[in-house]
Amino acid sequence: MPADANQHGDIFGGWIMAQVDIAGGTAAARLARGRVATVAVKEFVFKQPVQIGDVLSFYVEVERIGNTSITVTVEVYAERRPADPTVVKVTEATLTYVAIDREGRPRPVPR
Repeated sequence: MPADANQHGDIFGGWIMAQVDIAGGTAAARLARGRVATVAVKEFVFKQPVQIGDVLSFYVEVERIGNTSITVTVEVYAERRPADPTVVKVTEATLTYVAIDREGRPRPVPR
């Protein structure tokens, strides 16, 4: 939306980072069968600007499952120009989540 963009029509990186965290956290929570918290962002690379009107797709791949943590890579692709559609990779990031209990303490990831 225009409120999420700068004066040139490019979407703010922070907005994209939030969406990446939601995508990665959703996948991690499914694996953890419950609540997770983001504990680290190892890498976050913006390859191309995201423009107002782009349709974004987020793809999550599990990199590692530890005792209490799950590390994922999220790739983001943008489909732009509906009259002549083009798909480009715009962002990729590696994030680690920890499974937590109701009190916010780490708990084992179910196997």
